[in-house]
Amino acid sequence: MRTAVIATSLLAASMAVSCRAAETGGNDAPEPESTPPIVQPGAPGQPSREISAAEAADVAGTTYTEADVQFMQGMIHHHAQALAMTALVPERTEREDMRALALRIELSQQDEIGMMETWLQQRGAEVPAMHEHHGADAPMMPGMLTPEQIAALAAASGATFDRLFLEGMVRHHQGALVMVDELYAISGAGQETYISEFAAEVVADQGAEIARMNAMLNAMLEEPRE
Repeated sequence: MRTAVIATSLLAASMAVSCRAAETGGNDAPEPESTPPIVQPGAPGQPSREISAAEAADVAGTTYTEADVQFMQGMIHHHAQALAMTALVPERTEREDMRALALRIELSQQDEIGMMETWLQQRGAEVPAMHEHHGADAPMMPGMLTPEQIAALAAASGATFDRLFLEGMVRHHQGALVMVDELYAISGAGQETYISEFAAEVVADQGAEIARMNAMLNAMLEEPRE
């Protein structure tokens, strides 16, 4: 009698296990733990964002090119001259809107230079020295002012300086947009995530500043002369 009871208990236990296996597809492995989020840093001035594993794989598979490296190196030279130009503003203008414009350009381009230097360092590429754009053999990127034009700007003051600065910086910003166009004209260039986001930011920010500076120039032309 006792043997029959034991046999019945074992049979019941076996049936219970079989039912659980059928419900779970026979897989008794524990549920995988949730993976930590994948965070992609944003471009200068932009927040970071969470991306999926598939997006991360796409990002990892997109590599930079030599053209991307040269673009970043050239843009550092380009930004460095813009900082040299904005440094002239405080002592040569009498307009608060000019000072505010110069400060906005200075802060944004300093931030971008830091990002570009880090990008180059992380890839083992040469980081241009900030003073190199002053030399006679310094590369002349699109829109950059010649040494003679910089000298004329430094020698001016008042309304003449304001006009020369705005005209020069509009041309300078337009040159940055040309550099972006030239980058994308090269097969395979501009596809790496940071390069793509930075190039888009250059187009948006400097395009907006060009419009702002042209509006300032037009307003100056309408002002009565003393």
